[in-house]
Amino acid sequence: MKVYFDNAATTPLRNEVIELMTQSMSSIFGNPSSTHAFGRSAKSLIETARKSVAKHLNCEPQEIIFTSGGTESDNMVLRCAVKNLNIRTIISSSVEHHAVLHALDDLKKEGVNIRYVDLDENASLNFDHLESLLIEDNTPKLVSLMHINNEIGNILDLDRVGALCKANGAYFHTDAVQGVGHFAFDLQSQPIDFLAAAAHKFHGPKGVGFAYIRKNTPLDPFIVGGPQERGLRAGTESVHNIIGLQKALEIAYENLEAERTYISGLKKYFIDQLKTLFPEVHFNGLSGNLEQSTYTLVNVALPLEDSKSKLLNFHMDLKGIACSQGSACQAGADSGSHVLGSLKRPNAIKKYPSLRFSFSSFNTTEEIDYVIQSLSSLKE
Repeated sequence: MKVYFDNAATTPLRNEVIELMTQSMSSIFGNPSSTHAFGRSAKSLIETARKSVAKHLNCEPQEIIFTSGGTESDNMVLRCAVKNLNIRTIISSSVEHHAVLHALDDLKKEGVNIRYVDLDENASLNFDHLESLLIEDNTPKLVSLMHINNEIGNILDLDRVGALCKANGAYFHTDAVQGVGHFAFDLQSQPIDFLAAAAHKFHGPKGVGFAYIRKNTPLDPFIVGGPQERGLRAGTESVHNIIGLQKALEIAYENLEAERTYISGLKKYFIDQLKTLFPEVHFNGLSGNLEQSTYTLVNVALPLEDSKSKLLNFHMDLKGIACSQGSACQAGADSGSHVLGSLKRPNAIKKYPSLRFSFSSFNTTEEIDYVIQSLSSLKE
């Protein structure tokens, strides 16, 4: 049996997305910057996609900039904010995605003051500390905090953070790669200045995403060479990928409540089965809390003997089960998960092997039963 429980890393494409992309690749091949009919047809599809994305996030089309994905969107915002908005201090956290953390490391070398907000034992934000960082001096500031943690599923209160930023004259950027397509956004009313998203997290194609940049924010081009994407991101647009993103996001939001209910049921069922199998099981961060974490993933520390824990990944893969130890972007690294390293867990729990299981509407309870059965063999 093959079971795919690594949807936080990437999701399978929906059939409707594949069909539409295939059709577009055979019929819409003009360069969107060309003025002839072939080019105009491609350009029209891009602008239709831009309007569709904007409608679902309740913002204006001009505020959506298509990119290659979440990493580029994060880098675009952080680097352009420093260059064009005179940002001298960036406030972030130790549990951000490396697309943000590594960009901050580079900006620190360039003289930007990087501050990290305190977190509690479950890696949730200390709002009092955030406020103190916002008011400690008069330098122009940007706050960069992710909406949904990609490893432990903690949900950030975007409205509360945004309100604090607005009250103190700071810009607010959120990496919403794990949130867009799974949670509703209202960017007209939410105090968010910048947002990053990636299509492959909501059953769209890899290699395409977008940055939301609030209108009248004076940024210069991130990639130079042409006037594409409102002059902010040069390069011939990947039309078929943008069309795929549009279709995937449309389906995600048309079915948002039904799929949320279904996937939440899968997560609850999985948690219940894990607790029955391993009474001493520990859920990392807030991932075991159905109200305070995303419904799409759970990160679990399994009470296994050392001899069996060392073979856990091999055992799961041998059984045809896809899950992960953390972010796919750091797979193969020897340093371990920086997110789990930030948690204040008892030493006994730290010794347990941790796995992230992430779900989609394509998964079933039968697959969960198979995973539980496979894990139970490790107790024998």
